[in-house]
Amino acid sequence: MRYHHALTPVAAAAPGRTTFRTACASWEHLLSDQGVPLRRAVTAVAVLTASVAVTLALVTSSAAAPYKGANSAAVQDDFNGDGYRDLAVGAPGAASGTVQEAGSVVVLYGSASSVSATRGTVITQATTGVPGTAEESDRFGRTVSSADLDRDGYADLLVGAPGEDVGDVASRGSVTVVWGGPDGLKGGATIAPPAGYGEGRTYCRFGMSIATGDMNGDGAPEVGVGSGCTPASYSGPFTRTGEAAARYLEWRENARGVVMGDVNGDGTAERFYLAGPTDGDIRGPVTLDAGAPDPEDPFVNQGVELPYADGHAGQIGDIDGDGYGDLVTGIAGDDSHFNAPTPAAHRGGEIQVLHGSAQGITAGQQPEVFHQDTAGVPGTAEWGDWFGQSLSVGDVDADGYADVLVGSPDEAVGSLASAGTAVLLRGSASGLTTAEAAGYTQSTTGVPGAAEAGDRFGAAVHLADLDKDGKAETIVGAPDENSDGCFWIARGSASGPLLNGSVNLCGKAAGITVHGMKGSFGAALSSPHVEN
Repeated sequence: MRYHHALTPVAAAAPGRTTFRTACASWEHLLSDQGVPLRRAVTAVAVLTASVAVTLALVTSSAAAPYKGANSAAVQDDFNGDGYRDLAVGAPGAASGTVQEAGSVVVLYGSASSVSATRGTVITQATTGVPGTAEESDRFGRTVSSADLDRDGYADLLVGAPGEDVGDVASRGSVTVVWGGPDGLKGGATIAPPAGYGEGRTYCRFGMSIATGDMNGDGAPEVGVGSGCTPASYSGPFTRTGEAAARYLEWRENARGVVMGDVNGDGTAERFYLAGPTDGDIRGPVTLDAGAPDPEDPFVNQGVELPYADGHAGQIGDIDGDGYGDLVTGIAGDDSHFNAPTPAAHRGGEIQVLHGSAQGITAGQQPEVFHQDTAGVPGTAEWGDWFGQSLSVGDVDADGYADVLVGSPDEAVGSLASAGTAVLLRGSASGLTTAEAAGYTQSTTGVPGAAEAGDRFGAAVHLADLDKDGKAETIVGAPDENSDGCFWIARGSASGPLLNGSVNLCGKAAGITVHGMKGSFGAALSSPHVEN
């Protein structure tokens, strides 16, 4: 078992991976009721063929009864039960009235013609029925996820606001659920951290990541919440007051990233904790969760550390079509960012793939590694590109193999610094491949808009089948484009994303408010991104 203490991005770090670590004298926090030091992390639309120059009408869409697969893999984001997945887009910099950076989430409802700029709703902490108060720098919408928490047949929206102050605790963070139903999203509750969370600490940023999955086969999802402090675990079903059937702190770990999915084919999800960069491992430890801790013995249900794996954020999908989920992780920060004695990511950033099996993912596995110096991967690896800042796993061409979309938001396009790019790598029977790999920027022919310095195209990416044709749409956020932020969406096809007819939708057209600060529309999608 390994515990880590905090390190700022430019500080020295103890080299190598070890089994135990002693907390340094300046360690700020020991677990108050256990006496055990925590692992501490380094701080480091319109319909697709039509114009989008319209204001989003705040309308809902209804179905007579919930679609029975509303929480299945195919339509897990179906908030209104019509059988189509919906698209949640975070705009954490959006204003609420004159309140800067309060944050908002735009939900666009899917249909046979995919998403539309006239079918959706904008949700803030000032929305009727949504708990909390819209306050400056809350950054509501920095993370978004979904699951049918109350088992009513409709997916529910989960929203992280890691910048929210709670009482006198700065950036304690919060997670809010907004309930799905036949009229779309309406009402909500707060998902409170377990007792003892963040005691004696500030800037824990609860809600930095949110993952969901059914870990025990009862049809009710479990929820894992990552932060800069201790991860929290919840077991469903949830009541409409936000109370889970059970919850606990995983006090042996610190995890910015939480990933859930079935990697051993038993029909239930496994959970992986991703600590982010730590004092002894800038690349980020990966641990397979083994169950709830025993307050009396930290070795009970001790997680399985994967010593050859790394990652700051991740997602699970079946890349090789063998029926077992594969874990894909991103390590975006390289040595130009961390300047630490232990090595960071490959120059420019990288992703890793660990393959599932009947035995799941085991400690002895060596990951496959892809970066922009890998033969066939589009682009050129350059310091500070942040390749792997965001990633998503989904099947864009309906060939039965999940593909991987990787964001590289700080990559230059020509002389345009941080214009950003997204790279699509294809799944196959032999795993992830660079055959038919493609890179997309706003200078790519057929992609609307224009690449501009600082747009950060690729800060968030997402693959999701929104029109139920079996092929995932490709969605790429550019949160720093203009004053509001935008995203690009292209429908899937047998040959991959269709660039002709693809759409660029920006935050103001989607209904967000911008006041002073950039709105950052497109900074968060349901697939993971690295939260620094």
